[in-house]
Amino acid sequence: MSESTKAARLAEPPPPVPVRARFRADLVTVGVTLVVIAAATAVGVYYNRPGSGVVIYAFAPPLFAHWLPHVGPGSVFAVLLAAGVVLYGPALAARLRWRRALAAGYLASLAWIFSLAMVDGWTRGFAGRLTTPQEYLHEVPGITDIPRFLREFSSRILDFQPNSWTTHVSGHPPGATLVFVWLDRLGLRGGAWASTAVVLVAALVAVAVPATIALLGRPGAARATLPFAVLSPGAVWLGVSADGLFAGVTATGIALLALASVGFRARGGYAWPTALAAGVLVGFGIFLSYGLVLLGLVALAVALLGRQWRAAAVAVLGALAVVAVFALAGFWWFDGYHLVVERYYQGVALVRPYSYWVWADLAAVAVACGPAVVAAARRGVATAVFLPSRRTILRDPVLLIVLAALLTIVFADSSGLSKAEVERIWLPFGAWLLPATALLPAGHRRWWLAGQAVVALAVNHLLLTNW
Repeated sequence: MSESTKAARLAEPPPPVPVRARFRADLVTVGVTLVVIAAATAVGVYYNRPGSGVVIYAFAPPLFAHWLPHVGPGSVFAVLLAAGVVLYGPALAARLRWRRALAAGYLASLAWIFSLAMVDGWTRGFAGRLTTPQEYLHEVPGITDIPRFLREFSSRILDFQPNSWTTHVSGHPPGATLVFVWLDRLGLRGGAWASTAVVLVAALVAVAVPATIALLGRPGAARATLPFAVLSPGAVWLGVSADGLFAGVTATGIALLALASVGFRARGGYAWPTALAAGVLVGFGIFLSYGLVLLGLVALAVALLGRQWRAAAVAVLGALAVVAVFALAGFWWFDGYHLVVERYYQGVALVRPYSYWVWADLAAVAVACGPAVVAAARRGVATAVFLPSRRTILRDPVLLIVLAALLTIVFADSSGLSKAEVERIWLPFGAWLLPATALLPAGHRRWWLAGQAVVALAVNHLLLTNW
């Protein structure tokens, strides 16, 4: 064999992995994940036995829920909706005009979230979710002066003092509580209005994530992602938890950053205000939940893919403006963060074992993401690892955004500041794993969608989730 022939063969890309081999790898990945979930359940049940000496404070481990098989008013509708999305979702997402597809996706997501919530009934599953003594609405009547609320917020974070904030209020920056205070000031008082607002915003995830992928140059992948963004098992926790609202706000902000990049490239007049709005929403996100600062990785990925430094610069200015407004009003984010870490270890986190939750949390988030996302994320990582050029990753929105989302979860998990309940808390991170589903073969997508639906329906009917 001549030297030139050898060189030519070495320059050739490696042969593609056969479709069947990839599918087997998908199934193995899902199988291993099921083993991890089963192990987390078994170890958790073992720890929950009387006299174990270990407190995990989760009664349906690895999820924060109670074992309570039940049906409700939303059961039949949820099953019918799931069947409709599985049978017709991929075809409609591929055929409809893009804006109509996004609108249909939003409405379907809204219906899916609401129907799952109604499995638990109107009060228990929807209107009463945000009215418990640990929730934000409990504190709203006492907040009559917003400037004073912001000035004094940090002084009331720590526990074991007469005026300590309730669990959810103390565990988050003041922006989270302000959302519900603003609703109250607008006359939208009570649990039903609050839950309605949360679900309306949470459903934006199903629009923002695929829209971002399309704006960054992968319209086909965006259409493939849309049905999975609708039929996500995470919808169990999107309705109705404040974390669903956090996911919707931040996902919309990141989508606007992608739109601003397109605008600057096309010299559209909307580019500047869109970039500013993107920064304001993402910046406000870190005042909804401290952990959402990690979404800066996803925002950075979108900025790199957009290749428009003006969009990124204006967005950064918007985010800094939000930080400045809160600081001038009397709340400094870093002070709140350090105090909330102290408050975290004043509670059950002090006794929850890190050695268990550091891997059981991953099992919990796998349930919330569903088998399709688990298999697709494996494909994304494998594709990135075996690419002949790392520069390709920087040009592919699916790969780069999914890798950024995986990093956010790794960092959040290793921090030890989310021991349990991550199926809800990490919803804003898990949303950005959804684009990986575009890597699944088109012929298999209905089966994967069915798997997503089965997980969501099983969790919602076998367990009573709470937070």
